Amino acid sequence: MTLRQLGIFAKYWKAGQVKTRLAKGVGKAAASQLYRCFVERLAARFQNTADRRVLYYSPPERREAFALLAGADWKIAPQSGDDLGERMKAYFDEAFAAGAEQVVLIGSDSPTLPIAYVDAAFEQLHEHPVVLGPSDDGGYYLIGARGATPPIFDQIAWSTAEVWPQTLQHLAAAGMTFGETPAYYDIDTVADLPRLQTDLAGDNHPGDQHLQRLIAASLNGVQA
Repeated sequence: MTLRQLGIFAKYWKAGQVKTRLAKGVGKAAASQLYRCFVERLAARFQNTADRRVLYYSPPERREAFALLAGADWKIAPQSGDDLGERMKAYFDEAFAAGAEQVVLIGSDSPTLPIAYVDAAFEQLHEHPVVLGPSDDGGYYLIGARGATPPIFDQIAWSTAEVWPQTLQHLAAAGMTFGETPAYYDIDTVADLPRLQTDLAGDNHPGDQHLQRLIAASLNGVQA
């Protein structure tokens, strides 16, 4: 049986230190509250996905907050490394060292990410050593690997539209094929909130009322 691991990368939701672009439109406090809901929703949404689930959090001293948020279905572990590439590489290294054979990682900016997309990523890893889920902003919302950490995390201009093409260049240089899941969107700015509002209305996920109220209040504040 193939051991599958799913990871989520998340930051502590301190106002002014998360979702800074979103905060420019809705305020630091609202952006922080929204982001906390994103992390909580993703942990609940994927609580039965894969054989092992790990919430990788930052900073390390916020362990208790993430343990309470994630619940018993998730292991939690601190992120390590200076930049995003180093942190992702460390995640994959640790997962494979712990016996996982297929490893997928998602961020915490897409709270309505379909479960089917993550399931499809694991299936693609039967055919390819790497799987990517492109995001609308030029990066990726999902990355997965089979067997070993791929050599694709160095010399990447993180948080730019160059992430996707540079990653593909690294894959080509390594002679590695990759699978691809459908494109999806991140919540980066206030302009993304109406789409999220619509998706939540059609998702019927328990506990979404609070998030819907936060979004409505944030949008009303912008429009006021």
